Amino acid sequence: MDDMRDPVVYTPPMPSKPTARSMVRPRSLRALVFDAYGTLFDVHSLVELCEQIWPGKGAALSQLWRAKQLEYTWQRSLMRRYEDFARITEAGLRYACAALGLQLDEERRRALMGAYLKLSTFPEVRGALAALKDSKLKLAILSNGSPAMLRPLVANAGLRGLMGTLISVDQKKIYKPAPAVYRLATQRLRVPKTAIGFVSSNCWDACGAKSFGFRTFWINRGGTPVDELGAAPDHVIKSLDELPGLLRRPVS
Repeated sequence: MDDMRDPVVYTPPMPSKPTARSMVRPRSLRALVFDAYGTLFDVHSLVELCEQIWPGKGAALSQLWRAKQLEYTWQRSLMRRYEDFARITEAGLRYACAALGLQLDEERRRALMGAYLKLSTFPEVRGALAALKDSKLKLAILSNGSPAMLRPLVANAGLRGLMGTLISVDQKKIYKPAPAVYRLATQRLRVPKTAIGFVSSNCWDACGAKSFGFRTFWINRGGTPVDELGAAPDHVIKSLDELPGLLRRPVS
């Protein structure tokens, strides 16, 4: 767990409203690394199943489940009490059900956890990844997900041929945004951090990657403000399908 003691690299605050304007020539990037949950895969595609099981509670359950899932990754990292993402996801589900007064029996637990291996991708993902793959950049996923969750998730979505490398935090037993997690991408891809573009719809994740030294692209689907973490994303886009064109844009 020595990686917990890695020094945090402070980056002076960027402008509060970064835009999608290109600030780097495409040839300076050799790899693109993507977050999985919430970026490529829609964690709230489970709302329909939640609603079938508990009518009128689907959206509330999905929102609270996701919130606790993320909270537990941060809290366990600080406590140095790592559990893999499947266990944390299940713990978040149990908490959310208890908080909302919903009975979670074994059949329902299995159905919901099984559905997490079959999350829908966002509509633009397949086309955008295909365009990016044609650009000859190395493509990889860097995720909190354990290998046992990521492999079937990518396969079930039909993305195996588009995504070359799957990297899990499980190797380091700590979660994002710890610097040791982002360092895994440089080690697995054998690419310096200055030549890696990192793509996430989670602003705190994009900020963590920026602090580490990646060039970052935040997919701000909800139009929310930038997190005040001292290391703002380099680019903000509304959808992944904006990224191929952004990378082709010359410096101005």
